Amino acid sequence: MTELTALQAALAAEQATIYGYGVAGAVLTGADRTYATTALAAHTVIRDQLTALISALGATPVAAQPAYRLPTPLNDTDEARALAAQLEQSGAGELWDLVAATRPAGHARALAISWLSDAAVRAAHWGAEPALPGQPA
Repeated sequence: MTELTALQAALAAEQATIYGYGVAGAVLTGADRTYATTALAAHTVIRDQLTALISALGATPVAAQPAYRLPTPLNDTDEARALAAQLEQSGAGELWDLVAATRPAGHARALAISWLSDAAVRAAHWGAEPALPGQPA
């Protein structure tokens, strides 16, 4: 996998995560909604950083889809929390690929490692396991 391919895949995953947090946030209330809003803002920053990295390579960033299929329906807070946990874990898999596809001292790798750490914290908040999401088996 090339660095550009990994960057594009990570961007596509971030776009799906942003969509998912928007849906989950509409169901969540109180402190959970506040945390989801903070997570959504963090993923928006990551999306923008990925877009800049892709553009700096002279490529066109992959476009977001108009909508995404959610893995489960959201009827209550528990389902919204489970979706948020799954979003963090699934997106982290793409970040592992980005780490693997980038130079050891590269800027993109440093960002991806930082993003993985943040994803682990958010995933743990939502009750997900394992502690380091997306880790290859």
